[in-house]
Amino acid sequence: MNKATNWLWGVVLIALGVILGISALGIAEINLFFPGWWTLFIIVPCFISLFGKDDDKTGDLIGILIGVCLLLACQGVIRFDLLWKLIVPVVLVVVGLSMIFKDALKGKVLKEVKKVQGKSGEKEYWATFSGQKLDFAGEKFEGCRLEAVFGGIKCDLRKAKIEQDVLIKASAVFGGVTIYVPEDVIVKVVSTSVFGGTSNDHINSTDEAAKKTLYVDATNVFGGVEIK
Repeated sequence: MNKATNWLWGVVLIALGVILGISALGIAEINLFFPGWWTLFIIVPCFISLFGKDDDKTGDLIGILIGVCLLLACQGVIRFDLLWKLIVPVVLVVVGLSMIFKDALKGKVLKEVKKVQGKSGEKEYWATFSGQKLDFAGEKFEGCRLEAVFGGIKCDLRKAKIEQDVLIKASAVFGGVTIYVPEDVIVKVVSTSVFGGTSNDHINSTDEAAKKTLYVDATNVFGGVEIK
């Protein structure tokens, strides 16, 4: 978590503690268990996640939308039968809009990704209902495709030979991909996520000599890609 998410979680916990304290002392009666109170476990984490490091907020927005709709249904503002009919169409619209705006907002990075597109398809690594550890120590790395489906992949590039800009296309479907990157490499990320996310904890070098760039094109569906 970054400073913003830490700060927001801190505020939430402090507010919850104050409310519980006020109720315990009898100063005021505050009922936390209102109709639909459980939807806050969807709304609050998704809202705080909007301020995280992941560039793609599609999953968070969908989570907030679903949580708010469920809360309104519990409050009797909208009917549950109408809610279930609308959820799938609305989710599809949100995902579609996110893909359109992804291309618009990340246009420059996407153009750079296309320049090295062909290099990512040379090698493919899959983890389906399993785990796989990849170590490219001492090897010349020219890009690859990582697919984790109900499984996990750990890709270690810290001692790999990266002599030019490369691309990793990573997909995490009910799974996870972790990529360990050398310190002297610049990382640029584009991602599409539905109930998942991409976290980039790598600090790009400010050294003029660090001219090699690792592009990560990530797709997450109930999964995640981590870059360290």
